[in-house]
Amino acid sequence: MNISNYADLLEVARQQPEPQRLLFVFTQPELPEGYTAEQARRFHAGKGGVLTPQMCTDKALDELGDFSALVEESRKTGQDWKIVFVAGLGGRGGVMPSSEDAQEHLKTMIHSIQNGAISNYLAFDRDGNVVRFS
Repeated sequence: MNISNYADLLEVARQQPEPQRLLFVFTQPELPEGYTAEQARRFHAGKGGVLTPQMCTDKALDELGDFSALVEESRKTGQDWKIVFVAGLGGRGGVMPSSEDAQEHLKTMIHSIQNGAISNYLAFDRDGNVVRFS
């Protein structure tokens, strides 16, 4: 199945043979350190910049509703974000990974995003649509 939105992601996760915990890293675009005038121009035009992690969380599938519920929950933190990266963490032997199990994977995600290595993750905008980077 081609995942084009958040609802597709949840459907695919529910079809997996092992229970899934989803990992979320919420990011905000910022200008990089030592940016040039051209980078600033592009950034202010809505292009370019770096995606800086603002917060992260993990959720079992039964803790998740639709995308608007995720946005509303994130709004309560007071942290602004534009792009959320998502990965799945599969269980073993029918056992759901715990939130504690997810912590190292979340740290890895954050480090990867900070280094621009985002190809292993799905990315969604605030409307729940898949974001593709070129």
